[in-house]
Amino acid sequence: MSLSADVLIIGGGLSGTMLAVQLLRLPGQRKILIIEPRAELGRGEAYSAVELGHTLNGNAARMSVDPDNPDDLTQWLTGHIAAGGWPESAEQNVPVSELFPPRGLFGVYVQQRLAEARAIGAQHGSSVEHICAEVTDLVSATDSVRLSLSDGQTLHGAYAVLATGMFPAARTPQKASSGLNAAALDPWDVTAMRLLDPQSAVLIIGSGLTMVDAVVSLEQAGHRGPIKVFSRHGLLPHVRRQPPAWVDFLAADHNLRTPRQLLRELRRQCQIASAQGIDWQAPLDTVRVHIARLWSQASDVQRRQFVRHVRPWWESHHHRSPPLSAQLLERLHGAGRLTIDAASFKRLEPSPEGGIGIRIRRRGESETRVVMGAALINSSGIEYDWRRVARPLPQQLLARGLVQPGPLALGIAAAADGSVRDAEGHASRRLFAMGPPLRGMWWESTAVTDVALQAKALAARLVSHG
Repeated sequence: MSLSADVLIIGGGLSGTMLAVQLLRLPGQRKILIIEPRAELGRGEAYSAVELGHTLNGNAARMSVDPDNPDDLTQWLTGHIAAGGWPESAEQNVPVSELFPPRGLFGVYVQQRLAEARAIGAQHGSSVEHICAEVTDLVSATDSVRLSLSDGQTLHGAYAVLATGMFPAARTPQKASSGLNAAALDPWDVTAMRLLDPQSAVLIIGSGLTMVDAVVSLEQAGHRGPIKVFSRHGLLPHVRRQPPAWVDFLAADHNLRTPRQLLRELRRQCQIASAQGIDWQAPLDTVRVHIARLWSQASDVQRRQFVRHVRPWWESHHHRSPPLSAQLLERLHGAGRLTIDAASFKRLEPSPEGGIGIRIRRRGESETRVVMGAALINSSGIEYDWRRVARPLPQQLLARGLVQPGPLALGIAAAADGSVRDAEGHASRRLFAMGPPLRGMWWESTAVTDVALQAKALAARLVSHG
């Protein structure tokens, strides 16, 4: 079976759905196919969560999918709550713009915006169809792209877009596997966690936002035992607050270019804020809009320095925890149930008496030791290196030389307009990428606002090319 379309979108999570929305809104007649193995569009890994406790890590005012209306989510939530939806929102006791919605509810919002865009597109003859399958191979010709699917179908299109989203380490098969995922519980699987002895010890590898989700899952599953967290630096995400506006110091001084210069000035700005009784998050939040520029103009050496020396602190300070989740972690830590160790994971250890063991090396120590628990959770974050992802499409694209690893092996390489670069560095005329695959190009390429802006720009490019 073979189908054809103007645009083939590979991935139907936030990235792929937002691109379809922008294409449907533009004048002109075009057929769009979204290839996504999940039953629903607009959810992907991030927004398929069903538990109310798994919330966005940004408040509504920061999470609009409409780049032309930063209040879009706030306005949608206002109407949704007024109609009787999400009654639990009253528990947060803040204005709607400051609410942290459940990720599953955010998926409903994205789906509604897609439905509205379908209606707009239908007025000028455009359509979008969901093909529920996985893309296993891709061949790019001079005038078209051909996709092979897991169900035997073949699709042809004028353009294809890699909107594959994120590959969570906990759910991604890897070429060089340590066996960790086979032995570990899914961080979001509350049903599986309910099968644990409520008083048993649970081990978690990684201390970022996935760990926060895992602890929320355990709490909702009724777990009441010790939780032992291990990560290289032992850093927890800071809680996200709502600081007042701060002067955009990077806009005023483009001479700040290197990671060292940025850090020095950022510390100075935070000290000035603290001296005035203002939250240090205020100066930090002004950096967000400049990240793509700073990263793209940095040298490879500077990028490596940032990833090696600054990244852990950047992640913990910038990718912050929603308040309710942070309160849970603080309560569990204060009660002694949650412990954080700066230690690196070495390997799994056999456990003759049941349960699971891991060998770790604590920071500053030369000797390793074994820690035992009833269960293990892999919360080590996102796998951005496509060479390590044991999925058919990434491996085929790399093998065919249609893509090459991005800077520092973060995602894949592309030109500024999103056109993918092949193994020889040539930008494709038919294959594009957006969202998390462009991590190496822009550093921050996963947030809702990043994806929304990329979707709008890429849609305009595809239409103009057509």
